[in-house]
Amino acid sequence: MAKIQPLPVASSSPSCSPSGDESQILQKKAAYTVWMKSLVFNGNGCTVYGADGSVAFRVDNYGCRGGREVFFMDRAGKTLIKIQRRSFGMFRRWEACRYFDAGEGSGEETRPWFRVQKAGKNEAAVTIHGSGRTYTVDGCARKSDYKITGADGAVAAAIGRKQTASGVVLGEDVLTLTVGSGTDHLLALGLVVVCGLMNRCL
Repeated sequence: MAKIQPLPVASSSPSCSPSGDESQILQKKAAYTVWMKSLVFNGNGCTVYGADGSVAFRVDNYGCRGGREVFFMDRAGKTLIKIQRRSFGMFRRWEACRYFDAGEGSGEETRPWFRVQKAGKNEAAVTIHGSGRTYTVDGCARKSDYKITGADGAVAAAIGRKQTASGVVLGEDVLTLTVGSGTDHLLALGLVVVCGLMNRCL
């Protein structure tokens, strides 16, 4: 697949999908480029590029924008996360399940992972299933400038408009996601997808 301009920030996992073991996916600080466009002609979704400029992950939503169910995949098309919209109106929330290899000959299984619900005009509350950990998406109503913070207020990840090496700011649909060290990259990317669904960008 075609590459885009590489990012200057080094990543510990440029384009491979992480292991199902959570202890193995708390990686070093890294940056991704998120293009809010699908690789599929006339499709809705987004494409995530690693630091080397190669496709790392993608979302292809074959339904309408803001679909009730979308799938986050690696570059080979293997599903890593399923995100579903629940309820409507002010009580709308998004729930994510994570795909795991169930073992030799057993195929894959899904497990509930996180839930996102709006907690005000410009914030969303994130709850990690079964762990008690929480995050806040600050600025979720903005399409290209927001951050994800932990319960202690520390920034776990931040997203903003991408700039080239010469300082040119690209369009609102080309973003840079910076993931802090110790943060699950898939979690940060999954929350970017949810924010895209909230703002009907996907």
